[in-house]
Amino acid sequence: MCYNVIKFEAGRPALCSEMEGAQCRPAIIMRGEELMLSDIEIAQNAKLIPIAKIAQDLGIREEELEPYGRYKAKVNEELFNRLKDHPDGKLILVTAINPTPAGEGKTTTSVGLGQAMKKIGKNAVIALREPSLGPVFGIKGGAAGGGYAQVLPMEDINLHFTGDMHAITSANNLLCAMLDNHMHQGNALGIDQRRIVIKRCLDMNDRALRNIVVGLGGKINGIPREDGFIITVASEVMAILCLAKDRDDLKKRLGDILVAYTYDGKPVYARDLQADGAMAALLKDAINPNLVQTLEGTPAIMHGGPFANIAHGCNSVRATRLALKLGDYCITEAGFGSDLGAEKFMDIKCRMAGLAPSCVVVVATVRAFKYNGGVPKTELSAENVEAVKKGIVNLKAHVENMHKYGVPVVVAINRFPSDTENELAVVDECCREMNVPYALSEVFAKGGEGGIALAKVITEIIDKEDTSKGFAPIYNDELTIEEKIGTIAKEIYGADGVTYTNAAKKALKEIRELGGDKMPVCIAKTQYSLSDNAALLGRPSGFTITIRDLRLSNGAGFVVAYAGDIMTMPGLPKAPAAQKIDVDGNGVISGLF
Repeated sequence: MCYNVIKFEAGRPALCSEMEGAQCRPAIIMRGEELMLSDIEIAQNAKLIPIAKIAQDLGIREEELEPYGRYKAKVNEELFNRLKDHPDGKLILVTAINPTPAGEGKTTTSVGLGQAMKKIGKNAVIALREPSLGPVFGIKGGAAGGGYAQVLPMEDINLHFTGDMHAITSANNLLCAMLDNHMHQGNALGIDQRRIVIKRCLDMNDRALRNIVVGLGGKINGIPREDGFIITVASEVMAILCLAKDRDDLKKRLGDILVAYTYDGKPVYARDLQADGAMAALLKDAINPNLVQTLEGTPAIMHGGPFANIAHGCNSVRATRLALKLGDYCITEAGFGSDLGAEKFMDIKCRMAGLAPSCVVVVATVRAFKYNGGVPKTELSAENVEAVKKGIVNLKAHVENMHKYGVPVVVAINRFPSDTENELAVVDECCREMNVPYALSEVFAKGGEGGIALAKVITEIIDKEDTSKGFAPIYNDELTIEEKIGTIAKEIYGADGVTYTNAAKKALKEIRELGGDKMPVCIAKTQYSLSDNAALLGRPSGFTITIRDLRLSNGAGFVVAYAGDIMTMPGLPKAPAAQKIDVDGNGVISGLF
């Protein structure tokens, strides 16, 4: 292992001649002081393995690979057809406690765990979501991991990647354009412009587009009506891409999208506008998963990117299935806390795809416990054992919830240098009380080496027996929508009950009339609390969930229930991350985390 420093030359770090992936732990020396490298500097200093070699080591044939440059590629249907009867590996889901400003590191842990598996001689393939440009230029950041647990090429992945987001955006907006054009050209279907349920989308945070009016400027410019934009990752087209089995299933689901109602109350679907074929054509390449690598050369499949607070929050079924065929272990993640991403992974994705996880990893940090215990963000580095004891109830809730799905749970404590032995002792005591195994993870600073303890804990559990056989979703299909929402609210959120606005009650009636009553539910709510109130930290009690509206995502195959004041088009913060991102004359990007 090389720990050579990297000295600045012409204002940029010079490469270490021994650097190969994460085999070199670089540091920067400037004015005699050692400084930590940023995520992008670590990524730019790594020497990537050609993607053809990554594919070859996985057993992917040349004709099954479609390169997008030297270091990223898509895999085509030939690979799926060849592996369809190949046995599956074990599925490991990585989730987390409710996110805090302190950071939990769920994606970083997922990547580091994959690298650690390789170090202990295990054949693991990572399956992740693609980043959205909204968080990249906003506040949350990208979705490529961090430190020495990253997927590469980091800049490409966090920006345009292979164009999947653009294809999804285009397909969604083509449908909207054809809808408006149909009304402009005579409206043969009798569509009521006051009852259009689909919105345009954009993969960017832009609050000014939440509510707009289109068709202004006279007859030639169409029918004036209220409209709006949602972020691409919250679109039904994104959900469909992530849940479709193949191109035929994709096209059928696209045709099933509910877009509007007629003047006499009849539903209008995308197929009625004859938009499904063209939409599927735009997505013909986007449906193929993307192959990349980690800093240490572990294969990673990235595909799809729905948010878990406003969508179902999981990467594509095709990517997960492929990772299960290619590796003995598939390590995947679900967005935000387990109350959002993991619940939807279990109750929507696994239900639809026939998947069953062998283990759930819940990621947490001591800093997050202190934040949940009432410590301000600026004081999280100081020891505060009492705050850890108070805030660790959030971890208990997530662990208990995941056990309800009938699979083993492992806690991963993403360790920070400021964590003290006294604080870690509280974590140890808590995990012993819950009878749940845990491991300290240092993958951010040490890469795969920092995740070996976690990898060993997991494999010791799931290699002994088939731990997936006890898995079951938390509710069955035959329950009503209200019963499904009530089950999630009580069993996962800890709510006393659910209340519905008049608008939600009306939507429920319409969904039942359209046959959507037996579909799973996708609850859109704040990620910051187990409740629908972002200010209620820790493990709140004595609250009810308010459902203000519902929408039938008929093509995706689920019902979306909007809780609290959650929005499907985020806004930029006062100082967006975009202000720090730049590129020089040589095309070298800076400021990207």
